[in-house]
Amino acid sequence: MPKFQVLVMSEPTEGNEDEFNDWYENTHLDEVISSTGWSRAQRFGLAAQAGLECPRTYLAAYEAEAEDAEAVLRRLNETRDQRQQSRAINMRTAGVWIFEELGPAHSA
Repeated sequence: MPKFQVLVMSEPTEGNEDEFNDWYENTHLDEVISSTGWSRAQRFGLAAQAGLECPRTYLAAYEAEAEDAEAVLRRLNETRDQRQQSRAINMRTAGVWIFEELGPAHSA
């Protein structure tokens, strides 16, 4: 079955950064894994940049397997009611991108 990286870029609503980080790290990542059946989740914060400006300062990366990218998105949307939502995430500026694995991982 094809493997995908689900990348979510987001930011907190104004004045809610601590609540956003607590909810995302201590609630949301585990709920996404549990509700979707995806295998892994991890968060990142923007530390440096070059070239095109990054649109958001927070990134969540999930590993998923599915028949195709549309099935990944469907699974995410179909399971939304199984996860606690937070007023601390700015849903107007958040985005989801699905990338399909093209080749094997390389390592040193």
